[in-house]
Amino acid sequence: MCVYYIYISGRQSLQYKQPSILQGRTDVMTVTPWLAPVVWETTFDPLLLDSIYKPQGITIAITVFAVGKYIRFLQDFLETAEQHFFVGFKVHYYVFTDQTDQVPKVNMADGRQLAVHPVPSSKRWQEISARRMELIQTLIEVELRDHVDYIFCLDVDSKFHGRWGTESLGRLVAVVHPGYYTNQRNGFPYERRPESSAYIPADEGDFYYCGGAYGGLLHDVHNLTKTCRFNFELDAKQGIEAAWQEESHLNRYMWINKPSKVLSPEYLWQDFKAITPEVRIIRFSGVIKNYAEIRPNV
Repeated sequence: MCVYYIYISGRQSLQYKQPSILQGRTDVMTVTPWLAPVVWETTFDPLLLDSIYKPQGITIAITVFAVGKYIRFLQDFLETAEQHFFVGFKVHYYVFTDQTDQVPKVNMADGRQLAVHPVPSSKRWQEISARRMELIQTLIEVELRDHVDYIFCLDVDSKFHGRWGTESLGRLVAVVHPGYYTNQRNGFPYERRPESSAYIPADEGDFYYCGGAYGGLLHDVHNLTKTCRFNFELDAKQGIEAAWQEESHLNRYMWINKPSKVLSPEYLWQDFKAITPEVRIIRFSGVIKNYAEIRPNV
């Protein structure tokens, strides 16, 4: 008879506040109907979470697209990420741009690095949006497998204001859109045409998720990008462009393949919006900008 012994090693002591099963936030949803956590301020202990993930030696990738005039947002994005995004962890930035000579030099902490990938310019911002899924899929297949654990795909016209760390890790992670989280589902800007691969019927759907922030384990984000790219190209063959391009396809995917963790609007607020009582901290936000000026078309 074989006898197996399991040895558990680690810290002898880790001090943190005792959790209470009877106390917690009551002003917001903190778990979805499919039992995925919804992350808000005070729903997690950052020191405890970091102590769990730190020994694992994980590496997190970020993809960001700085095409055309959007290159102007890249420096703030990178500098604030160095201050707030997975501080103390290995982070690899992957910047896609048509202006490789304009990528700013930003001082990075040990274990953090940046790679630049040239992409062509475009006369339509919708085309730039459409190609992101394809480029992220290819990046994962060609470069990231075997040395990256998690990946987050974020909008460059945004900046960090507070911690974004291990509390956001999960198999498949979505961020609730700050513009629609108080709406009923029939008020969400889903793609409503049945002929589109991004179609979500009326009276269906869970939340409206941001196309500007999502992530998860490499394998799961690869499945997401591969599926959304396939569906996007399927629509294109029929002359269909979903209402909000990749965001529409992402919402369809997340409706069918429920995210294992949902991040609250703290994780992608909009700077032009007044802060609401339930949002106690802004961690990441889209900056105020003139779309008519920065986009090649409106």
